[in-house]
Amino acid sequence: MNISEVKDRTTALTEQLLNVWESSVKATHLFLSESEIETIKKYVPQALKKIPFLVIAQNEKQIPVGFMGIAGQHLEMLFISEKERGKGLGRELLKYGIENYSVHDLAVNEQNPLAKGFYEHMGFEVYKRTEHDEQGNPYPLLYMRSAK
Repeated sequence: MNISEVKDRTTALTEQLLNVWESSVKATHLFLSESEIETIKKYVPQALKKIPFLVIAQNEKQIPVGFMGIAGQHLEMLFISEKERGKGLGRELLKYGIENYSVHDLAVNEQNPLAKGFYEHMGFEVYKRTEHDEQGNPYPLLYMRSAK
């Protein structure tokens, strides 16, 4: 597995990452309807272009299978392709973010208990909860920071 920051965010790469995002969201964000996923999906390419640091994980065929976005020391996004889940890739990406970008906080959907458990396992703890996500939708967010 190759993990690296990407500066050149080509249309082809964006399409590949959009596929990773959709695969991941459909596997983990069970509280979202198909139409909600399609609506959110429209904003993902813009988010990928705007995020200050975009780090991707590629398999041996140089195909992206996971990615994370970082702004400051905040993990904005971390998505793993559904087929790659449970193999330690999320842990590797997050460790990379902590070691190379000093990531120390993040927000996670409360309705995604597997992600919350993963971040807790990685040493993060909840310090704040909101009733709505950052777009004002009724999806509570848990704000977590490194307990270390």
